Amino acid sequence: MAEFAGIEQSDSRGKLFIADKDTYLDQINATIKRYEVKPLPINSQYSDYGSALLDNKLVFTSARDTESTREGKRHKWTNEAFTSLYFTEVNEKGEFSEPELFDKSVKTKVNEASAVFTKDGQTMYFTRNNFKKGKKVHNQQYSILLKLYKANRLSDGTWSEAVELPFNSDDFNTAHPALSPDEKLLYFVSDRKGGLGESDLFKVAINDDGSFGEPVNLGSQINTEGRETFPFVSDDNFLYFSSDGRPGLGGLDIYKAKINVDGSFSKLVNVGAPINSPGDDFAFFINDKNRKGFISSNREAGMGGDDIYFFQVVDCKQQITGKVFDNSTTFVIPTASVVLFDNNYKELGQYNVDDNGGYITESLPCNFKFRLKASAQGYQTSEVSTVLGREFDAFNEVNIGLDPIVEKIEKDDDLFKKLKLEPIYFDFDKSNIRPDAAIELAKVVEVLQMYPQLKIDVRSHTDSRGNDAYNLKLSDRRAKSTISWMVKQGIQSDRISGKGYGESQLVNKCKNHVPCSKAQHQENRRSEFIIKEL
Repeated sequence: MAEFAGIEQSDSRGKLFIADKDTYLDQINATIKRYEVKPLPINSQYSDYGSALLDNKLVFTSARDTESTREGKRHKWTNEAFTSLYFTEVNEKGEFSEPELFDKSVKTKVNEASAVFTKDGQTMYFTRNNFKKGKKVHNQQYSILLKLYKANRLSDGTWSEAVELPFNSDDFNTAHPALSPDEKLLYFVSDRKGGLGESDLFKVAINDDGSFGEPVNLGSQINTEGRETFPFVSDDNFLYFSSDGRPGLGGLDIYKAKINVDGSFSKLVNVGAPINSPGDDFAFFINDKNRKGFISSNREAGMGGDDIYFFQVVDCKQQITGKVFDNSTTFVIPTASVVLFDNNYKELGQYNVDDNGGYITESLPCNFKFRLKASAQGYQTSEVSTVLGREFDAFNEVNIGLDPIVEKIEKDDDLFKKLKLEPIYFDFDKSNIRPDAAIELAKVVEVLQMYPQLKIDVRSHTDSRGNDAYNLKLSDRRAKSTISWMVKQGIQSDRISGKGYGESQLVNKCKNHVPCSKAQHQENRRSEFIIKEL
């Protein structure tokens, strides 16, 4: 590929390789642990590929018709039987029945492949060689090209005679259909004139009356000078397809791009290993609800020319580990404890550090933000946050330093200011303790536990919005709510007094009728913790 890129710099394939030459393999291999892939037990020694679901059946394409090969009916290109549609029933345990021919009404003497079904199971689109009135139809080069066909399910469960779609042609291939989630668009592959490469992806509108619009090429954001083929659109509106025109692991690699509301596409990405291999990988299908699906591939160690593989997406998990240490001495603190929260301060776990000051969390989902609060007797509590990356089974080291409580405190000091803690804020017109406020109140509780003789006075304040009398009552409710919370944490009620002051002691200019921002008003909705006895 590197040699090709150097020679064919005007070719988009060369440009794409040059743009990603230093990173594309790392990006592809970064997903190795994201998927579990294994071959299906229904594979044969012949070509098996393509996957579609109909009720509890997996419908696929296979060249396993050994009866026709005994009669001398072989495809000249593959030396195998012409392909037909087969199905296997899948039970609740994920076990597959012995494959059977899908339906005789859609089987002919030529290739049938790549079926897709509407969600109600009443309409199917599929690929077939050009076949009319029981005979093969050749083009001027005496080739039998591919066309798209449609069949409807009858009341007895069988299928109607297939009719070809109006945008087919005897002069070019049209194949491998896929439906959009709303079933208003049909995606397909074609090598018709005016395309960008050997085969391109197209879409066509399915009108309410069942007619079709004009095919539209998906453009250079998707198509290259190479082969683009086997489209699939997931329920969350991602386009998956195979291409040999972009940097990848082998022949055909599977790529995906989000389909935007306006029909454009987000940045294209290689789905990565082990979905892709050094061979040809194609016919991607995924159920977004259970994140399980199928691919087809001619990778090494397969049973036949092409085989079908099952895959499932594995949840990315990481753990947080680290040590709690004294900031002044750098020594570890073996008496410390660590509390884990999500980004909304929902508690997820508590951990006592070991003799080496170390802790380790349970496995956590990747790409999420978490908060850690470390505390120890004689130290100020410290909180840190971390965002986990996307690497599977990684350990994120988060060490937490604590500052000793050494500053002298005196009567009438505001404990929050003295310890440089964050103020307790309340939501507008509310007196309940917010999750972020609970974190700070817990620090006050720790100090009260360390100094049993300490008594404090809780003073709650509001902003100037609302009338004075109401604000006085609201602040008193907030003071009582704060006291009640600390008493529930084990502090004796006779050590905490308090009352509300309403809007009588604002900390900024935001008095009545003065325009202020929400943040400025919030500064006034606060609690103070004044030391009354030491």
